[in-house]
Amino acid sequence: MGRPLALAREAAADGDVPVGAVVVDGDGQVVGDGRNRRTADGDPLAHAEVVALRAAAEARGGWRLDDCTLVVTLEPCPMCAGAALQARVRRIVLGAWDPKAGACGSVWDVAREQRAPHWIEVVGGIREQECADLLTAFFRARR
Repeated sequence: MGRPLALAREAAADGDVPVGAVVVDGDGQVVGDGRNRRTADGDPLAHAEVVALRAAAEARGGWRLDDCTLVVTLEPCPMCAGAALQARVRRIVLGAWDPKAGACGSVWDVAREQRAPHWIEVVGGIREQECADLLTAFFRARR
């Protein structure tokens, strides 16, 4: 979770919501990383998870990431959980839960939707307070 937290801090420095993500392959190697870039790029789809998944797919030369783990500082939203499903990610490891828009068990459970052709293992609460504090400080500064 160290690298995703560093990426989240970079996002905050650019005015984006501080979320960072990495994709780790089955050997434990980082094959893609990303941070929120919606504000920086003017792209509504530039969530940290999507940026990291795209980078991993490019690095590996294909869209199937079925031996990979997505590590992210905040519980993915429905779009990002859906992107992880489409990429066939095996596991999502998350820091802070998102009680407003989370899609890995908080509000929705897209990652483990029984009707989907693939399910993702979800491990939550890793360095949870540190991840949550980063988000809280970011939004407090803007209010």
